[in-house]
Amino acid sequence: MKIVVLGGDGFCGWPTALRLIKSGHRVEIIDNMSRRDIDEELGSNSLTEIAALNTRVDTANQILGWHGRLSYQAFDITKEITRLQNVLYNFKPDAIVHFAEQRAAPYSMISDKHRRYTVDNNIVGTSNVLSSIVEVDPSIHLVHLGTMGVYGYSKDFGAIPEGYLDMKVNSTGQDVSVLYPTNPGSIYHMTKSLDQLLFQFYNKNWGLRITDLHQGIVWGTQTEETSMHEKLGNRFDYDGIYGTVLNRFITQAATEHPLTVYGTGGQRRAFIHISDTAECVKLAIENPHEDTSRVRIFNQVAEVRGVLELANILKEKYGAEVKLYDNPRKELPENELEVSNEGLRSLGFEPITLSDSLIEDCKFIADQFGDRLKRENVMSSPKW
Repeated sequence: MKIVVLGGDGFCGWPTALRLIKSGHRVEIIDNMSRRDIDEELGSNSLTEIAALNTRVDTANQILGWHGRLSYQAFDITKEITRLQNVLYNFKPDAIVHFAEQRAAPYSMISDKHRRYTVDNNIVGTSNVLSSIVEVDPSIHLVHLGTMGVYGYSKDFGAIPEGYLDMKVNSTGQDVSVLYPTNPGSIYHMTKSLDQLLFQFYNKNWGLRITDLHQGIVWGTQTEETSMHEKLGNRFDYDGIYGTVLNRFITQAATEHPLTVYGTGGQRRAFIHISDTAECVKLAIENPHEDTSRVRIFNQVAEVRGVLELANILKEKYGAEVKLYDNPRKELPENELEVSNEGLRSLGFEPITLSDSLIEDCKFIADQFGDRLKRENVMSSPKW
């Protein structure tokens, strides 16, 4: 298959692009390099060293033995829709993977500038992709990386289903299935909620084949493919804005910084390893749904864990100090969470769950690159 990966230079996009070419697909990456620019803006950095995108692509084509199988273009899909459409006309993809969104909740809440940037980038980008598919080829399958955060983190309706809530209308007694009510906790999560409405509209009006993957918090950093050569390495964020909770904890344990548990640590969240991110996207692409009467939604998660539970695992394993900090986020101090992931399991997904060996892999990286850590960025999250 021929696949366009939007945002293919990013934390999730790059490992996914490699997984796809290793599986025999041809991939065209489009990326505006904004994540690298944000590192400069924040004075932050990846703990691992990241090669330039052209070096990454050249190395991938050499190491994986598929000369020309992976290619890239650097431009902004929010500003150059004609160029995006030309790529679709010329490349003729079977599927588009949409990672090209500002992905950090804390970043989206820093200031007026960051709120507006996140909305402009994420919503205009998604709108341009959908409109371009209609214009060029409505048969293209769009696979979008969403977030579990659109649901909120409660069991008000029981276990969180996959996108749709089955309910009975009291006034008529009719059984209906509706899009699960959204409850975003940040501007970033709000944009993902708005994405859902765009998907529903384009599916209703033009019958577009769309798969929306509501992903849990990603942890880990390397996959089988990114580990094949140092120039293929993935990024590893540890800061308070882009670093996800378990990756932050592992880095803190490796550099003898107290584990930064927000509030009571009673928050329960859905988690997934970065390798499973790439695998789930591949499964969704290789198993397109025949019924396009509605958007297909999968919960892309492996397991549910508590924040303090994770901290205590590292405390026991490495003797790390656990320290409670005032929570910078406006959220419940504790919550229950139960999530269905039956859809991806039905396609053959066998989740990677938290294990000592995987934690050791991450800690090895944190130990190896610990001298690159900027301690002032560990507690950099804004309050909201």
